[in-house]
Amino acid sequence: MKPASNERLRYSNPSGVHAPSGPYTHAVVVPPGAGTLYISGQVGVRPDGAFASNIAEQADQAFRNLIAVLNAHDLDVASVIKLTVYMVAGHDGGAVRRARLKHFGDIRPASTTVYVSQLVRPEWFVEVEAVAVRP
Repeated sequence: MKPASNERLRYSNPSGVHAPSGPYTHAVVVPPGAGTLYISGQVGVRPDGAFASNIAEQADQAFRNLIAVLNAHDLDVASVIKLTVYMVAGHDGGAVRRARLKHFGDIRPASTTVYVSQLVRPEWFVEVEAVAVRP
């Protein structure tokens, strides 16, 4: 599914700052009056409560869960203005990046990725949270 574009958002990579070193934008300007949706951290747990034992499948499911929350509010990834990814250190960050690119494509929200020693449950390896807007 290719996300719809959100032309009312303005993506900003100021000339006084280095070019983004990954699939993100330094800042996103939201139009006045936009509704905001704060999405709690989504982990790689499937709707039936099961989860994979590897970070690649957990990352894919975490992004699927994020998209399901967006869709439940009639939004898609083009509505995401801020994305935060938490990854357990020592796991394949490339797998998480591939999952993100699969689900976000050319959408480049403001983003932060943080390596942590552990998530709430030790068998979880990645968590993704977001802020989305409805102009």
